[in-house]
Order: sequence, then C-alpha cells, then structure tokens
Amino acid sequence: MEKAKVYFTKEITPSALVKLYEKVGLPLPGRVAVKLHSGEEGNQNYLRPEFVSEIIKHVNGTVVECNTAYEGARNTTEKHKALMEKHGWSKYFDVDILDSEGEDILENPTGSVIKKNFVGSHMKNYDSMLMLSHFKGHPMGGFGGSIKNLSIGLASSRGKGYIHTGGKENASFDDLMNADQNTFLKAMADAAKTITDFYRDKIVYINAMVNISVDCDCCYIAEDPCMKDIGILASLDPVALDQACIDLVYNSTDPGRDHLVERIESRNGLLTIESAYEQNMGSREYELISID
Repeated sequence: MEKAKVYFTKEITPSALVKLYEKVGLPLPGRVAVKLHSGEEGNQNYLRPEFVSEIIKHVNGTVVECNTAYEGARNTTEKHKALMEKHGWSKYFDVDILDSEGEDILENPTGSVIKKNFVGSHMKNYDSMLMLSHFKGHPMGGFGGSIKNLSIGLASSRGKGYIHTGGKENASFDDLMNADQNTFLKAMADAAKTITDFYRDKIVYINAMVNISVDCDCCYIAEDPCMKDIGILASLDPVALDQACIDLVYNSTDPGRDHLVERIESRNGLLTIESAYEQNMGSREYELISID
C-alpha cells in the first residue's frame, strides 16, 4: 500500500487548523458534520470552541456529538445540550446530538468482532465529515485519536455499549466495565470501518496533540497533561494519522512520555490501530510532511 500523507505543524493556533485542512486538499462537500468531543463536565483538557471556531466556520460545519452510555452530564440529550451550551459550543455553532431522535444501523460484514454499528439517526443528514480529534490517553482504550472518535464517538448511546462489550445489545454499565479488553479494541476498529464506508472519500481527519493527558475528555476528573504540546496533524487516512501521533509520542524526549506510553501499553491500545489496518481502513506507513 502506498504511503499515506500526514501533514504536521508545530503551530498550535486556530489558523493552523485551517492551513492543515487546506493542505490536505479535499474540500468537504454539502452539509458538513464536524465531530469533536464536547468535554465532560469538570474536564479541563478538552479542545475549546475558540480554538476550533475558525476551521468550523471555514467548512461551514455543524458540531455533532452523541450521547454517552454511562452516568454523567452527557448521557441524555437534554443534559448533553445543556452542557454544550455551558461549554460554549452552542454559542458559536449549530449543534446536533446525532442520536437525539433514535439510531440507524450501519453494517460491516467483514468485522472481526461486530458486524454492525448503531449510530445516531441524524448522521445520514450530512454529506461529509471533518473528524476533529483531541489526541490523548484514555483509561480504557489506552489512547484516543481519530479511530476512537470514528467508533465510540459516533456510536449512539446504545451503540457505545455494543462496541465496548463486543456485541451485547442494551449493555449495562457493569457490562461495559467487565468487558474483555481486546474484544473492545477490535470492535472499535469494526465500528470505525462502518463510518469510513459510509462517507468513503468525504472525510478529513485532524488530530490536535495538545493538553496531552493520560485521561480522556470523557473523564470529569482527569489528570493534568503529562507532556508538552506537540502540534497538529491532518490526513485523509485515519490509520496513518493515529500511527503518526503514536510515533511522535514514542520518539519524544519529554519527561512525561513514559507515563503516556505506560497508559497505552497497559491497555494494549495499539491493537486498535492494528485492527483498523487489518480492516483496510488505511496504511500504517506514512510520509510526515511538515508545513512549518
């Protein structure tokens, strides 16, 4: 497989996001969904609306999210909308909770663990997608980037439980907490493949390596960042993009690097990338192109 192009800048500004998007060279058509993380209440590390406002306005996008499968400020549409208002998303952008009116099923016949994925019913209203991910650690997945945002991020509330448990419908919170780890990681790749198949060549992926904590934006009590900011990366290939971010972490001399690597490896997080590659979602070989 030909090496994927991954564009990189150390400049961490709103305009740098637009510059990277333009460099990727895929104008997103029609109605554009911008998938990002709204940030759990109490979380201090999530990307702020002011940072991403320029790129969202540039693509004339709608901020989209889905409800969670666990207690918190985002597990119902009413609470999630209130948090989106509190965190400033609704102040700047049109906001759409994709599973606020139900869900649809996307198929993946070649899935290694799950063959279907439950997504918000509003997803079909969008012609293309900007996958705007905050790259960081994760207490369950080891790390979170584009692949996790494609899978868990776009799954409906029920769909999130379905992925976590490797195919158990209407999973309870206890089911999620006691699920087999490798099954969960492989199921994320299976679910992500349904999204890339749905939008095909109409997704641009951006990973922001800032506020790099071992914890996710879904944690209401999260560790502070353990590494200095690295930069922003963009690609048309989510596998190459996540792999490039992982490589930048592993090759870093930052003193906090070991803490994040331990989080990734203790959860076997690289299995998600390996499984996505096996699903033919992209290449693990890439050319890192600096635009500084």
